[in-house]
Amino acid sequence: MEFNRPLILASTSPRRQFLMKEAGFQFRIEKPDGDESFADTMPSEKIPMFLASKKANSLKEILKDEIIVASDTVVILNDRILNKPANREEAIQMLNDLSGQTHTVITAVCLLSKEKMDLFDDRTEVTFSKLTQSEIEFYIDNFKPFDKAGAYGAQDWLGMIGIEKINGSYFTVMGLPMHKMYQHLLRF
Repeated sequence: MEFNRPLILASTSPRRQFLMKEAGFQFRIEKPDGDESFADTMPSEKIPMFLASKKANSLKEILKDEIIVASDTVVILNDRILNKPANREEAIQMLNDLSGQTHTVITAVCLLSKEKMDLFDDRTEVTFSKLTQSEIEFYIDNFKPFDKAGAYGAQDWLGMIGIEKINGSYFTVMGLPMHKMYQHLLRF
């Protein structure tokens, strides 16, 4: 799908690139500023929008007539943010915490041009079955989910065998709520 303006995907995420390609979008990739820091006092549900706009704004100086598409995903379990795990031990702990629980995935998108910004998010509830320690360790050792919020990818082996229920958009869990993004781009 081509829009009347070129798109820049502000992401090095293979999942976001895959979703954009599969949806037929024409785009080029630019790596945004890697600073994903936020204030400890920021409410967890506000963090994805803050980080998505931060990523988009880090590339604002390269804009001509393009639209930047930037996104950020967080996993929230009991009001606690599960970011990307720093190491194997942290990934194991996250997946043990998610095992048998329902958590919220929020993905925010920032569309930015020289003229305006559109910032929105989507929320999905994900329920995991009870995972065994050997399943968790097998997944971490073989799929290396260190670049994923919550230490898992819904499209990976663990998502296939461990996700019991999704209430909301699967693509939001993957990192880009395509249904909302398409509608917002049409109006942009």
